[in-house]
Amino acid sequence: MQSNRVISNILPIIAIVVLISLGVMVIFFILPTEPFQGDEFSNLPLDGNEQEEIPIQKMSVEVAFPDISFDRIVFLTHAGDGSGYLFLVLQEGRIIVFPNNDDIESCRWKECAVFLDIRDRVNNSGNEEGLLGLAFDPNYENNGYFYVHYTYSSPARSVISRFSVTVDDQQKADIESELVILQINQPYNNHNGGHIDFGPDGYLYIGFGDGGNYGDPHGNGQNKETLLGTILRIDVSNSSNQEKYSVPPDNPFVGLDDAKSEIWAYGLRNPWRFSFDKETGLLWVGDVGQNKFEEIDIIEKGGNYGWNVLEGFHCYPESISSCISEEFEAPIIEYDRDEGCSVTGGYVYRGSIFDFLYGSYIYGDFCTGLIWALNYDGVEIVDITLLVNSDLNISSFGEDEEGEIYILSFDNKIYRLKLNESVMVEVVPTP
Repeated sequence: MQSNRVISNILPIIAIVVLISLGVMVIFFILPTEPFQGDEFSNLPLDGNEQEEIPIQKMSVEVAFPDISFDRIVFLTHAGDGSGYLFLVLQEGRIIVFPNNDDIESCRWKECAVFLDIRDRVNNSGNEEGLLGLAFDPNYENNGYFYVHYTYSSPARSVISRFSVTVDDQQKADIESELVILQINQPYNNHNGGHIDFGPDGYLYIGFGDGGNYGDPHGNGQNKETLLGTILRIDVSNSSNQEKYSVPPDNPFVGLDDAKSEIWAYGLRNPWRFSFDKETGLLWVGDVGQNKFEEIDIIEKGGNYGWNVLEGFHCYPESISSCISEEFEAPIIEYDRDEGCSVTGGYVYRGSIFDFLYGSYIYGDFCTGLIWALNYDGVEIVDITLLVNSDLNISSFGEDEEGEIYILSFDNKIYRLKLNESVMVEVVPTP
């Protein structure tokens, strides 16, 4: 009788213990045994809802257009006219146009055509010379204007020119329509800059390097009386043979005797690719370093970015023990020779394929093929993630009209980012 009472008292306890044990086993088998080991971006928005930390897994690259291959491809862009075509810049002096279509088979005439061929005018004898930049007029759909940045010879110089598309063939430029907008003599055959782009204000921005050689021997970076080592801002909305361009009245050095009024910012060594964030309007640039540090800058009106007094955050040359760095705009980030030797500026990602990259600045290095995503909140860097070790010689990034980003490589191919199939992104909403 006593034993029965004991057993009846113990049974509920045993039942509770069994239930708890079963619960633990279920949790054990459902949850992963190891935490995610990748890098993370914090608090990125998705569909307007506040999120917990969203892991960004390592990515890889894949060839975007397998049957398109050209030597020394240096830029890729679109016309902004809704046509769905992409324009590929070849350093030799040609621009190829083709539909943004994965199924494009080859560069047959109707699928992949020569939009512009100015090889007879382009000097590409130096490693950093050639046809380097392309920008379509904001009103291209109506006026058919586009602009190129190339190097010429006798004397060596950089040329900014406007061309027009032909009236009866929207995939072919009128070779005879060239209007030279601006020319600047180049003392050496390197550090030509080369990028051009229209800002959200409708003005044309132009990047020039310091003129070349080693260490900026002429001191152009800190000389506002030259256009070298700068980013310019000019108005080409009413260009003609009589007046090639005008200077916006709110440029920072307008009216000064000791500065060129076209200058928007200066103190740059060799700005290789810059871009405007489509949402914030911020101007991002990759500035190639001398022999120690590469840097990413956000360009401000009238900013002095330090070259050749600074290389990155550091005094230049290295033998100088101190310099007054407070006089200069500091880079957003720098990296040293452990990670690369020549920065390639990219874009703030505003596409739709990779939600977790939205708003991140994507950039890379020519020498190592590393590709990073930088998350900036408007005041400071939130974090930097290494996305891909691509082993490519990244000559440039490109962007299509939907905001998707492409990677151009000197193995003659156009690539794009892709997710590793074995890892998926999981977004967990916070309550």
